[in-house]
Amino acid sequence: MPRPMKYRIVNGHPVTNVFKPAGIPQCELEEVLLTLDELESLRLADLEGQYQEEAARRMGISRQTFGNIVESARKKVADVLVNGKSLRIEGGYVDIPGPSFR
Repeated sequence: MPRPMKYRIVNGHPVTNVFKPAGIPQCELEEVLLTLDELESLRLADLEGQYQEEAARRMGISRQTFGNIVESARKKVADVLVNGKSLRIEGGYVDIPGPSFR
């Protein structure tokens, strides 16, 4: 029996949940899903510049799990930027205790 997933603590919902290239209708774009915990990992590691150990502690997960999440998030964002795809932010196994990103 696999170990149950642990909720990841995130700092809230983003202001908007879809990003896409300008001038191309959404229906014509391939969509990539970025979960809220992946967004939080990018925020902590890349925007705030925190080390993985501290960022993992703030999310309530192990450093290795944090590293896996941020690696997945970076690959998705790079795919969106390089290949001109749409990015949707939603879902994930998260707990949102405080105020939002707004």
